[in-house]
Amino acid sequence: MTSIIPKKYDAIVFDFDGVLVESVDVKTQAFGALYAEYGDRIVERVKAYHLLHGGISRFEKFRYYHEVLLGKTLTKEEELRLGNLFSQYVEDAVVEAVYVSGAYEFLENNYQSIPLFVASGTPDQELKRIVSRRKMSDYFVSVHGSPAQKGDIIQNILSQYNFVADRVLMVGDAIADYEGAIAAGVKFIGRVMQYPKTDPFPIGTIVLPDLVELVV
Repeated sequence: MTSIIPKKYDAIVFDFDGVLVESVDVKTQAFGALYAEYGDRIVERVKAYHLLHGGISRFEKFRYYHEVLLGKTLTKEEELRLGNLFSQYVEDAVVEAVYVSGAYEFLENNYQSIPLFVASGTPDQELKRIVSRRKMSDYFVSVHGSPAQKGDIIQNILSQYNFVADRVLMVGDAIADYEGAIAAGVKFIGRVMQYPKTDPFPIGTIVLPDLVELVV
């Protein structure tokens, strides 16, 4: 008689960029292009900050770039202009970006047996368009972007579907993903590229180089 191995998780919440899709570099270059007029030194600091603070809203990054790096006030008009330009730069590129290794196979093999969700720092409507254009919508129960915070998104999912936090997994590539998982009380696995990205997570965090070995 064959024994049935119980599933580890009742649901999985994924970040999007850098976890399901190899699109982090697309956004890194877009941030650099937006601040190119301020010179190479600022551009490098803009890119570095983006890479160190993945998973948070682009608008939070715009505020940091202006107020801290440039010493300028970011007006609502300028924030809107930057957001529109950024969307123009990245949306088509993210739609065309390749899957993280193992991501497509994982989604295809598991979406019918375990509820899957997305919690991303990408603006909500843009994220939903990207997921739809990539024909990924059927994989997910729901897809959530900013301005909602990761922890709030996960907690709302737990509440809406009556999941037990300890049996839900968040998979992310940024410290904001880790902090959101901790805030909601769910399990966490980090996706960390073997090169060139360094591990941003606390010592002892389970990390994988891609989704090939992700087991539910």
